[in-house]
Amino acid sequence: MKTRGQMEAEIGEALIRFEKEYLGRGPVETKTCLIDDMAVVRLKGVMTQAEHQLARSAESSKGRELIKLMRIELVERGRSLLETSLEAVTGKKVVSLHTDISTVTGERVFVFIFDAAPEFTLPHGPRNV
Repeated sequence: MKTRGQMEAEIGEALIRFEKEYLGRGPVETKTCLIDDMAVVRLKGVMTQAEHQLARSAESSKGRELIKLMRIELVERGRSLLETSLEAVTGKKVVSLHTDISTVTGERVFVFIFDAAPEFTLPHGPRNV
């Protein structure tokens, strides 16, 4: 059985692979936290230079909206790939996926809700947290 840290690292790696292989650019940094039946993943540095320019343009509100809409659509089209990857890591079914991107900081957040809390080991034995 995996430790909590191993599982969190593998979830982060799955998101990095998705961003690189499916969207064409990976994050600079990731942080993953398992909380009960959820995985929260923060990705830093995911925006392209073109997206940064669009977000800073004279009509920045329209540019930011376009970036968010495009990113949502891309995630929805690749959703099954993400869900399959996380289910392989956690052994739990993904029942809900939520995401948003900050066009100011270039950070993206994913929240995955599983059908049950993933099981992992702690230093003193198995635990379902």
